[in-house]
Amino acid sequence: MRIWKTGAIAAAMLPLAIAQALAAGKDVSSAEVQYQAGSSPLANVEMYQDINPKAPPLTKAEFDKARQIYFERCAGCHGVLRKGATGKPLTPDKTLAAGTDYLKVFIKYGSPAGMPNWGTSGELSDDEVDLMARYIQQTPPQPPEYGLKDMKATWKVIVPPEARPKKKMNNYNLENIFSTTLRDAGEIALIDGDTKKIISIIKTGYAVHISRMSASGRYLFVIGRDAKINMIDLWMEKPDNVAEIRVGLEARSVETSKFKGYEDKLAIAGTYWPPQYVIMNGDTLEPLKIMATRGMTVGEQEFHPEPRVASIVASHYKPEFVVNVKETGKSLMVNYSNLNEITTKEIPVSKFLHDGGLDSSKRYFMVAANQSNQVGAIDLKDGTLAGLIDVGKIPHPGRGANFTHPKYGPVWATGHLGDETIALIGTDPAKHKQYAWKMVESLKGPGGGALFVKSHPKSKNLWSDAPLNPDPKISQSIVVYDINNLAAGYKTLPIGEWSGIKDDGAKRVVQPEYNKAGDEVWFSVWSAKNKESAIVVVDDKTLKLKAVIKDPRLITPTGHFNVYNTQHDVY
Repeated sequence: MRIWKTGAIAAAMLPLAIAQALAAGKDVSSAEVQYQAGSSPLANVEMYQDINPKAPPLTKAEFDKARQIYFERCAGCHGVLRKGATGKPLTPDKTLAAGTDYLKVFIKYGSPAGMPNWGTSGELSDDEVDLMARYIQQTPPQPPEYGLKDMKATWKVIVPPEARPKKKMNNYNLENIFSTTLRDAGEIALIDGDTKKIISIIKTGYAVHISRMSASGRYLFVIGRDAKINMIDLWMEKPDNVAEIRVGLEARSVETSKFKGYEDKLAIAGTYWPPQYVIMNGDTLEPLKIMATRGMTVGEQEFHPEPRVASIVASHYKPEFVVNVKETGKSLMVNYSNLNEITTKEIPVSKFLHDGGLDSSKRYFMVAANQSNQVGAIDLKDGTLAGLIDVGKIPHPGRGANFTHPKYGPVWATGHLGDETIALIGTDPAKHKQYAWKMVESLKGPGGGALFVKSHPKSKNLWSDAPLNPDPKISQSIVVYDINNLAAGYKTLPIGEWSGIKDDGAKRVVQPEYNKAGDEVWFSVWSAKNKESAIVVVDDKTLKLKAVIKDPRLITPTGHFNVYNTQHDVY
């Protein structure tokens, strides 16, 4: 999470093309790179080594080491097959022509376009830089496919539906429980929002990405980056796993059916690898239908072999899931009323689709196309693209934030990884038609590196984090705006300091989340696995510290999801 001056590198040391690029002397923020380049579970998957006679030789041991480095640091930007995603393609037709010496300089010093300076930062040694320059000239290895047989081999029904409680067997206020991701521990913490006590720590997949609730509010679904889904029954005396499955080799998204008559009937998960989604039984996670996402991109209409499923939302208007496909830039309206004859409507939006959330009416799904610096508004009732809105650099809304603006009426907000702004988009074509599907206002924030914004129907506040900002004063704080006086700017609250953590951990403050009542806001204070972390609770009205939750079991807490708000799409 650094900003470095490319002009500081002596141009005379570099090949001409890089020297010319670096001569611009731009400041480059690595927030987006840090976000995309997280370790991939594919780093440990065995892959076939295809020797390319035109490429520099690699031993099997060198290939395995380079493959691990690539999937841990590079695949998030350049793709599993090196065809390019947020980063450029690194296929042999391009890398062989560049040559080993050119590639070594590029990897070592980085580029103004956002390529990290892996060598000069100390993250890769000179030998590793040389290894990676040779590796990316080889034919990209392809991970194995993952089909129904593979899924069923991992599928476990720990407690069958008939053996589960017929009524709630505990005294917890389920609607105010928080599901908190313990990222590097491969666990989640269920925290009682009333008492601020940990109910239980539950084993999950690696680096849980999101938690989602069934329509009834009984079942909690979490998915790890390793594509493992855990289904947790909150009615049990002590909530715990009742089913699990692994639906691929890498994933980010899970959701359940919400349309009337289909509540709790189905679950769906989308994967990064293989590029596909699977629909499952909502009681047991039995895999029922697998659909591929490989296809043509928007705009250029070129075939893409690796279009990853970035996010999924369930429609309240039809028996449909909206499956958002990153590389092709398309949202798929998947009708699940008949799994034997699934119909899919394809809505071209913009590359590269990422996360998003519903507007306050729940009719429109707002999805970020982060590398296009746009947000698409999808009408879930009519099944059309209602609008495509230009916003700031690299929008990252999480689920976004809904509130009523004094002038523009209902708006939906997103922060940005690549700049300091928060974009407000009008979402009411019925009563505020002149503002609908336009960026009506751009608020100034403390800096780039924001991941989540949040508000609540009962609150007058808008909150924003910036955990990937390179300045610790910013990443360890939170900012809050008064919705009725946005012109006054933001107030900064020192959440990291309020946590009382004394060690030198990163203390990045991430993901504001309201309790059910809308009068508390919870924040994760996220440090490394070997450092102390915490949850900080703030009074939404007074902006004063209300509670700090500390426990040795709170290892790398990141996302947290209130059961009621997640169940009812309140944000």
